[in-house]
Amino acid sequence: MSDKAILEIDGEKYEFPIITGTENERAIDIKALRGATGGVTTIDPGYKNTGSCESAITFLNGEEGILRYRGYSIEDLAEKADFLEVAYLLIFGELPTKEQLDKFYADIKAESHVDEDVKKILDGFPKSAHPMGVLSSLTSALIAFNPSSVNVDSDEDMYKAIVKLLGKFPVLVAWALRKKNGQPLDYGDDNLGYVENILKMMFKKASSDYELNPTVVNALDKLLILHADHEQNCSTSTVRIVGSSHAGLFASISAGISALWGPLHGGANQAVLEMLEAIKEDGGDTKKYMAKAKDKEDPFRLMGFGHRVYKNFDPRARIIKKAADEVLSDLGVEDPILEIAKGLEKEALEDPYFVDRKLYPNVDFYSGIIYRAMGIPVEMFTVMFALGRLPGWIAQWKEMRARKEPIGRPRQVYIGETKRDFVDISNR
Repeated sequence: MSDKAILEIDGEKYEFPIITGTENERAIDIKALRGATGGVTTIDPGYKNTGSCESAITFLNGEEGILRYRGYSIEDLAEKADFLEVAYLLIFGELPTKEQLDKFYADIKAESHVDEDVKKILDGFPKSAHPMGVLSSLTSALIAFNPSSVNVDSDEDMYKAIVKLLGKFPVLVAWALRKKNGQPLDYGDDNLGYVENILKMMFKKASSDYELNPTVVNALDKLLILHADHEQNCSTSTVRIVGSSHAGLFASISAGISALWGPLHGGANQAVLEMLEAIKEDGGDTKKYMAKAKDKEDPFRLMGFGHRVYKNFDPRARIIKKAADEVLSDLGVEDPILEIAKGLEKEALEDPYFVDRKLYPNVDFYSGIIYRAMGIPVEMFTVMFALGRLPGWIAQWKEMRARKEPIGRPRQVYIGETKRDFVDISNR
């Protein structure tokens, strides 16, 4: 294999090195292209063929359905680790010892208090405000209560900033839900585990105790692990490019939340439930909608099937399908929406049209089903995604700053008007 690529422009040949990653991914290093060629750049809308960085955090092979965090398969992590272990792994590079994990959680709990003045900001939002807008705003507001910048060259400073964010973020998530539901705010219970405490903060009623359901705890733990990182997607790239300007951790994460909000990214599981609601309103005939999905002339899109990156089965979907089945069975939820979802799933897994095209249910399809069964409103689905993705965002920001990556500054190909003479307003 050649270790260089040759590009010919106007009869001139230019050589560029080819770099190879640890999983044998190959990339042409074109950082010298513009200087060497006197101004020529590349164009790659959406950056589908452009590597923006080198990273040691997550490996994704969409063709073979492989997802690994720091070398560990997503299957092993979902089965054998809990969310906080995975968070530590992503951020610090290795699985924690028992002592490291205990200290990590103790430090996170010690930083879980959110300044009372943040409640005043929350009070300013109407109940109708979308929880993602609330979460992004409150995350940005944390900057005002933690104004000192993080010394990225200090392991101690970085660690403090990380545990502070991991401690406060679940509180903001719970507050976004309780604000929507018109419930008093809750700080949770320091005696509970990280995921258990999240559920209690979200669902405890003021007049009664909250009983944890182990099946629900397990399902949420797995969902958070499966969403913890996913290579250089839209929100993660946003966190890195915002951080490349040396914006702080909280500001960069807030930008990532806004990027995640879109229906083509984190909002996909919300789009699944909205599709199921529309099918229900139209009589609930799943066969009719499967036929519409196969009709190229029909504008209907089947949400939650197939994946932009995975060309085979989404490995996360295999894991969470089992958890979805367990939650539906354990909770005994009778919901026509969930029955429609199960009908679509069954037909897609058996219909040759979908099987041949590998249009299998993806993680967004199953996560929406689980959240619905848990009693989480559809507007909160993307907030739950953000909660899971938080460790990945932190890890990516930390790596970007540690590697001292340059500020992100994409180029463009200008297609506007060429030079024109100014026309006075009286002659326009």
